Amino acid sequence: QVQLVESGGGSVRPGDSLRLSCAVSTTLDYYGITWFRQAPGKEREGLACIHIPNDGTYIPDSVNGRFTISYAGKTVYLQIHSFRPEDTGVYYCALDRQRARVSRPPGRRCTRESDYDYWGPGTQVSASS
Repeated sequence: QVQLVESGGGSVRPGDSLRLSCAVSTTLDYYGITWFRQAPGKEREGLACIHIPNDGTYIPDSVNGRFTISYAGKTVYLQIHSFRPEDTGVYYCALDRQRARVSRPPGRRCTRESDYDYWGPGTQVSASS
């Protein structure tokens, strides 16, 4: 049984930082969490991946280094630095339970949506005017 719940969304001023949380409920010892973003009118995009408990992370070059991912206990965080209006969207966390993948450090594949069976409901983040 896996449950994911995102929180921390809201209205953000451009240039500010924001931290989103993903509360993970699972009995799995090894799993991967990736944060995705669904911007208006665009495809969902993978932003940051972490494998637990080995703590390996992967950030795609496409997000320009403005996102960091970390975890503490059963919560995975996404830190957004220097928020931009184009960061507006719904942010989801998703869990990969495939032991062969998540027992190694994540790579480019971790942004492949089809690898994820469990998704949270999402949290909306919008730029304030």
